[in-house]
Amino acid sequence: MTLTVLAPVAGVVHALADVDDPVFAQEIVGPGLAVQPDAESGAGRSVVAPVAGTVAKLHPHAFVLLAEGGRGVLVHLGINTVQLGGEGFTLHVAEGDAVEQGQILVEWDPAAVEAGGRSAICPVVGLEAQPDSLTRLAEPGTRVVAGDPLLSLA
Repeated sequence: MTLTVLAPVAGVVHALADVDDPVFAQEIVGPGLAVQPDAESGAGRSVVAPVAGTVAKLHPHAFVLLAEGGRGVLVHLGINTVQLGGEGFTLHVAEGDAVEQGQILVEWDPAAVEAGGRSAICPVVGLEAQPDSLTRLAEPGTRVVAGDPLLSLA
């Protein structure tokens, strides 16, 4: 069964290889795409569930959703944002919650992340998926809004 993964934030799509973090760039945790929020416009403040499922892991800066069939999708809000200790992130769900695709899970301020010297780019990764299982539904360089189809996993 193919899993359609939505863009969790609004912004410009990038290849994971463009992410300034080797764990994501080398697809060590799995294949995916990234979205660079347009921090200036305030786009990307609301983070939506890319898939329906259960919140398996939740940190202010990152979360994992388990979709039907047990496939995990990781969304990481910015790079090195764990250093913020949760400041600037508002969580709307808890671990164990069932969520609907497109539901707002987190609110944050990408402009504040960038002002603090960190990248606000958001990797979206199919955990433990094979690279050939990914199909891009949005190409790098295109602009998406939260909830637009981003990729699918076979």
